[in-house]
Amino acid sequence: MLEIRDIAAGYGGVIALDGVDASVSEGEFVSIVGPNGAGKTTLFKVIAGTVPARRGEILFEGQDLLAVPAHRRPHLGIAHVPEGRQVFPTLTVEDNLALGAYTEAGRRDWAQNIEYILRLFPILDERRKQQAGTLSGGQQQMLAIARGLASSPKLLMLDEPSMGLAPAVADSIFEAVVEIRKERALTVLLVEQRAMEALESCDHGYVLETGRVALAGRQEELLSDDRVRQAYLGM
Repeated sequence: MLEIRDIAAGYGGVIALDGVDASVSEGEFVSIVGPNGAGKTTLFKVIAGTVPARRGEILFEGQDLLAVPAHRRPHLGIAHVPEGRQVFPTLTVEDNLALGAYTEAGRRDWAQNIEYILRLFPILDERRKQQAGTLSGGQQQMLAIARGLASSPKLLMLDEPSMGLAPAVADSIFEAVVEIRKERALTVLLVEQRAMEALESCDHGYVLETGRVALAGRQEELLSDDRVRQAYLGM
């Protein structure tokens, strides 16, 4: 579904990604882990189109993604849930969800999507008329994920969904993501610093370090790799 080949990107004179290769097959759950500054969020921004690639190629379902303007990429089926949640704080929960459904597929599937979303996150149903900025951090993260689902994506990209959340709340978010993947047969690409949870949930994973892929493999390969266990799993 997604092929990333030799991608380089940066900010000014700073190189954030330098020759990254990765692939995501349809229906897969792929996790990307690594330390702060490794380039994980930049990679997501290049896929979403908010940061330009300096070289390389990205194919989405065989289409040259880098030739597609950023505002058109959600219509191809790519939903980017950014780090920091970035809900619209002065709009209601319901209005935030409606904004997520602006894609052709989202408008078409609105009735069934909203039913699924409110069943998955019942607290959002209770708070439908509440301003998003008054929600707790965990509820805002649920809303951000739900807004992505409202677009009827083929690929759901989640950037640090546990950031700033209490461990118990972060656990519930991970459980919801796993449930979404199973129930909706969605392809999921996750960037996450909680490496254990990210790798335990995935089919395939990548470890980014200083803008390059340091390790890649199936879930069991990465979890058993001594470098991963020592550097990221605290073992």
